[in-house]
Parts: sequence; C-alpha cells; structure tokens
Amino acid sequence: MGQPQQPEEAGAPAAGTGTDSGTGTGPTGASATRPPLRVGMVGYAFMGAAHSQGWRTAGRVFDLPLNPVLAAICGRDADAVRLAADRHGWESTETDWRTLIERDDIDLVDVCTPGDSHAEIALAALAAGKHVLCEKPLANTVEEAAAMTSAAEEAAARGRIAMVGFNYRRVPATALARRMVAEGRIGRLRHVRVTYLQDWLVDPEAPLTWRLRKDLAGSGALGDLGAHIVDLAQYLTGERIAGVSALTETFVRERPLPAGAPRGLSAGSADGVTGQVTVDDAAVFTGRLTSGALVSFEATRYATGRKNALRIEVNGERGSLAFDLERLNELEYHDGTEPGEHAGFRRILVTEPEHPYLDAWWPPGHGLGYEHTFVHQARDLVHAVAEGVRPEPSFADGLQVQRVLAAVEESAGKNSVYTPIAP
Repeated sequence: MGQPQQPEEAGAPAAGTGTDSGTGTGPTGASATRPPLRVGMVGYAFMGAAHSQGWRTAGRVFDLPLNPVLAAICGRDADAVRLAADRHGWESTETDWRTLIERDDIDLVDVCTPGDSHAEIALAALAAGKHVLCEKPLANTVEEAAAMTSAAEEAAARGRIAMVGFNYRRVPATALARRMVAEGRIGRLRHVRVTYLQDWLVDPEAPLTWRLRKDLAGSGALGDLGAHIVDLAQYLTGERIAGVSALTETFVRERPLPAGAPRGLSAGSADGVTGQVTVDDAAVFTGRLTSGALVSFEATRYATGRKNALRIEVNGERGSLAFDLERLNELEYHDGTEPGEHAGFRRILVTEPEHPYLDAWWPPGHGLGYEHTFVHQARDLVHAVAEGVRPEPSFADGLQVQRVLAAVEESAGKNSVYTPIAP
C-alpha cells in the first residue's frame, strides 16, 4: 500500500506535478521544459466548463510532456463568452469558430457544442491541421460520424490526433474494472446490465431546450445518456455490441419554449408558447456482445428521484464486477472461485496510488469527483498528441457507438425487431 505524502513545504509544488505545473500566463504559455499545447474550445456552457476544468488542472497534477494552454474560447454571444473566459482562465475569445480554427496559435480544437455542429467543426479543424477533441455522442447521424472517422484517419497519417470525449472511461474505478476484465479476473462474460437514470424532465412544464430537439441533439435520452453506457459497456468488456432489440418512448410531447439563456440542463420558460418534443424521453434495449454474452440497457430522464444514477454490472463465469457513479470511488468485486462460506461481493476503495490515475492525486482514502474525469481526459489526450499514438476512445469508437444508437432507433421503430449492427 502506498504511504501518504508528507505535507509540502510552503511554495513547493504539489505531489505529482513536476517543477512547473501552471497552464501558462504569457502569450506562449510554455514552461521552461515543456512546449505548449495551445487549446481552442468551441462552446462554454456545461461541457465547456467541465472541459475548462480539465485543461486548467491536468498540468498542475500530472507531469505532462506538453503544457496545456487555454488559448481561446469561442461562443456566439460576445459578452457571455467573455465572462466564461474570465471565469475559466482562457486567454482570449472568439465569436466565430471558423476564425478560431484559422488561428496559427491554436494546436487543438475542443468541440463542446450541441451535436448538430460537431461534424462541421471537427471536419474543418482536422482539414486545418488541428488535433481535435469532440464531445459525445460523436455526431447526430451514422453518416456524419463515418465522415468524421474517415477524416480522422486521414489526419492521423499527417500526425494529427482525434478523440471523442467519453469521460466515464476516466473514472479510476471503471479503468480498474477494465483492467480486471482484461486480466481474466471474472472469466468468460455472461451478462452485462447497465442503467443511466436522471429525472430533470419529470416536470412537464420544463422548457423545450436544445436537448429535446432532434435537429440539434440527434436523439434524447438515447444519445445523451445511452451513448455513455453503450461506450462504457463496450470499454469494460473489450467487446462490441452485435445487435439490439429496443423500445423508446416520449412521455411529454409538447413543452414551453425556452426564454433566455440555458442554465446547466435547464432554462426559463416563455409564457404560453409551446413547441414539439422530437426526441425520446426513455430508451430500453437488450442485445448481445460479439462473444454471445447478453446485455441490457435503460436510459431515461424520467426516473423520479434519480439525479445522475449510472450503474453497470458485469457477470462472468469466475466472478462479477459492479460500479455505481454515485459511489464513484468504489468498485464491487465478487470472486466466484472462493469457497461459499466466506464468498460474496466486497468493496474495493479505489484510492490507492497503484490504481489508474491516482499516483498523482491524494493519499489513500481521499476520494475524487466527477470533474476529475475531465482532468484525466486531458491528461490522456496530451500524452497521445505528444507520443503520436492513437487515442482512446477514437473517432472510430465514437462511430461504433453511433451505429448502436441508430440500431436502437431502427429496432424501436419496427416494434423491437432484433437489429444487427454492421461491423
């Protein structure tokens, strides 16, 4: 077991940071030993704030080969984007993403916009010779995701990196679970069951934000929550989903139009004016992995009392693993080879320095939170850029998730007919 670090002397860098851990305050932002990676981000709301936290913190915690610099943030509202830049530490602002992409002082473009603009921005950024990080789901359609993946493959030949932001891979407990599955700790897989439950749409008077419009979001709970759990299931198991049988439902079909700027997942309502909800409110689907193991999924934004309840359990011939996002510093493990008289699930407290990502953080027992997944995401992407290696999850991984989402919609539209997913 790792030992707690001794308290740092006043003015000394924190453990695991190296000798220069700032994000850079001058025009170049480079430290004495590390060249800069100058980031331009498009979007500044919920995900923009989360990604800003990641970029701002990664170099202060991990010894990185490049120094992330928050060079520019972009949004259409000049006043709002200026406030976001001041709050999150960005050096400059733009109101047109095309101008941001054209800047010579931008090395990487981080796309945090609604799904309808992911493809256009990412394709332009890759064509301009930038590295790209794109929020999930990768696109609104399989066709867009395929075009983005092709562009990413072409860019890779020119030394440019493209990654999609499935941040729940970066929870130390899920990364540990992946390691244990890969090591064969639970044996051949039999079952995977995943739920992702929220309740922020239970009120029928909640406004019609962009997440409820298919032209902007692509789908509803399916793309918003289902994309996360499809990727997480495939990541933990190391297998792809081969086919699905699905049901979807929209419970409230008309909502008040929003008034004013969105606040997190919500917005104010315009009096008396409504619009049509064009996405699903909930999706339930079953399927098979390529090995034949059975999988089940539920994604909803109507689970009253559930705020951000993601849970996944993987059962194998030799044991089981279970993870709950509301207890994200823990992993449940059952070793099925132990004698029955003292067998059962046990809690692994995932805070040891031997666990993924945790050698740079706090002493054992001092837990992390949601925001740290974005720090780990930034850390991994910086290493991929510096080392010229294929990042995970890649745009190809994002395309695979998109194919699963499309198959779910197709199956639901055909009264749950089993729908294979093209390899």
